[in-house]
Amino acid sequence: MVDRGASALSLPDDWPAHPDPILALNRMGSFDWDLDNGLFHMDAQAHEVFDLRPDEYDDHPESLAVRVPTAEGHRLDALVSQALKDGSENYGAYFRIRRRDGTLRWTHTQGYIRRDETGRPRRIIGILRDATQELSDTEARSEQAAQDAARREQTNVVQLTTAALAHARSVQDVIDVLKDTHGLTHLGATSLVMGQVEAGRIRLIAEGPAGSFVPGTLVTRIDEPYPMGEVVRTLTPRFIESPEEFAERYPILWPHLTDLNITAAAYLPLIAQARPIGAMGLLYSDRRGFSPEERNVLVALGSSIAQSLQRAMFYEQEKDLATSLQQAMLPRSIPSVRGADVAVRYRAGSAAGTFGRDIGGDWYDLIPLPGGRVGAVIGDVQGHDTHAAAVMGQLRIVLRAYAAEGHTPATVMARASVFLHELDTDRFATCLYAEADLATGVVQVVRAGHIDPLIRYADGSCRRIPVEGGLPLGLSAEFAGLDYPVATLELDPGNTLLLCTDGLVEMPGADLDEGMQTLTALIRNGPDDVRDLADCLIDVAEERNGDDDVALLLLRRRGLEAQQSGGRLQQHVAPGDPEALTQARHMIRAAVRAWGARDRADEIELVADELITNALMHTEGAAIVTLRVLTDGDRRLRVEVEDSSSALPRRREAGESGVSGRGLLLVDLLTDVWGVEARGGGKCVWCEFVVPDRD
Repeated sequence: MVDRGASALSLPDDWPAHPDPILALNRMGSFDWDLDNGLFHMDAQAHEVFDLRPDEYDDHPESLAVRVPTAEGHRLDALVSQALKDGSENYGAYFRIRRRDGTLRWTHTQGYIRRDETGRPRRIIGILRDATQELSDTEARSEQAAQDAARREQTNVVQLTTAALAHARSVQDVIDVLKDTHGLTHLGATSLVMGQVEAGRIRLIAEGPAGSFVPGTLVTRIDEPYPMGEVVRTLTPRFIESPEEFAERYPILWPHLTDLNITAAAYLPLIAQARPIGAMGLLYSDRRGFSPEERNVLVALGSSIAQSLQRAMFYEQEKDLATSLQQAMLPRSIPSVRGADVAVRYRAGSAAGTFGRDIGGDWYDLIPLPGGRVGAVIGDVQGHDTHAAAVMGQLRIVLRAYAAEGHTPATVMARASVFLHELDTDRFATCLYAEADLATGVVQVVRAGHIDPLIRYADGSCRRIPVEGGLPLGLSAEFAGLDYPVATLELDPGNTLLLCTDGLVEMPGADLDEGMQTLTALIRNGPDDVRDLADCLIDVAEERNGDDDVALLLLRRRGLEAQQSGGRLQQHVAPGDPEALTQARHMIRAAVRAWGARDRADEIELVADELITNALMHTEGAAIVTLRVLTDGDRRLRVEVEDSSSALPRRREAGESGVSGRGLLLVDLLTDVWGVEARGGGKCVWCEFVVPDRD
């Protein structure tokens, strides 16, 4: 408020202004309004227009409330405030007054705004007249239609805001909708505050323009003397119609708002399912008071906001639960692997508008195995809900246990399928299991309905590795298709094996092959470091904002200088299983090449095949084939074939047909040394081949 001295300097000495006699002759009254001190002087004719005696008016405009209906007063206040703000020189309006006998009569006012040299309004001089005869019924209806149109505009804002809130998923989304320029600001609000009820307190989750935060209000008790606490306690809206009322009702809060030029406020309880979940405040700097229609509109808006806020709170609670469950089911940490760099990533899907859809059954795992080997797993349980995550957690644990027990990759996959089938769930799962010997680079891969792996080579090129696969886990057990083929790959130093779920590959409007081509290009152009590459790929998935989860595992074999000397591979071969025998032969052939024993490859393969065949023919159980590199002294490749029979092998003369009887003779001739060891209830036949050191 400017002091009276400054006001006197800027206003004419003839205050109040004296009306022109012609005005009185035309039954027009005049007024002179000093905006600095708020005095509103009216002449005698103006008193007659308002049907007031001189002793009933004290030069304060508030005294006119006995004659001006509340709604009309609010409309006039808004009109004058707007004219003062936008630099207008005058304004005019028709309004109704209630005379002493209770009848309503139309009145017209015209005001002329006088400003100082800075443009600040200091005084309004104007006229008042009875306009009842002037306005015909048609004109009156037109005025009413304009008011109805204004109310419809307010209602339209509520409808538009409610429609926008329907798409809000989180609490922040609700706040963003309300702060949007096409939202509540159309109702004239200068700023917004919102609080959320938590454990008997109100936590501020949104506040008005920058710099408007009131210290000490971030978290307040409901019983503290603040307007949001009051509306939560009483479940009743609170409309504050003037700065004086604000200062009187909330003396603790008001001093912090004086710089914001707040002239009115509406505080609304946010009630959902008959209980308060929060409160909202709309602050105004250009109005005084609220008409009944405006109050109804704001109350309706508060109800809509409460429903949206509750949905958002439920969604966030569900999301937190799902995220916690997902994190609990995934490995808490990935072990360091000697001879390899490993990176894993997970991204939850984003199926909009569905609770619990931010969690799924995608998983990864890295399993340390004996002999410097490691098992890498990627999988995806059908569905996007907490049940899928629960099934995933159980499946991940049993698959890890089967691998740690030393079963072959095909057996690990088959047993996991049987386990999932016996869970009596309607879910199936795709999975890919890769068992890698990092010393040799030999990788055995089993695929159960999953997408193929990819390899990025040391030169930066990348390609998809087609792997023959079986049915998804659960389905293979149900349809008796537990024979999973094993593919043998070679991972040279500097190469990276990439396993992922289809969420990283699938794109709207593209088939799987196109998705794989796009992924291959991304990997080819991506950074060399596996962690940076994993971040790059998961960022691409984030940009797509797909509905499906993404799990990703990258394993890069380090150079030879970083590897542990030696290596070990193992394969179970069941009797009557020609596929297992073929897989064992492939494993031996790949290992011999990887370990630099190409010159003796034929000898090694022939001897190993002979030992495996003898074990299967002359014992009742399975054979366990183990290949390892020994580096103490001369570098040697050792082949071990273990069976469950304690009977020692013995040399026999070849039969008349010459078909059998030469097995141990071949072993003796082709190997550098061989022997037999007792192993529990069985034995192990072993042999060694001296192989040259690698350059």
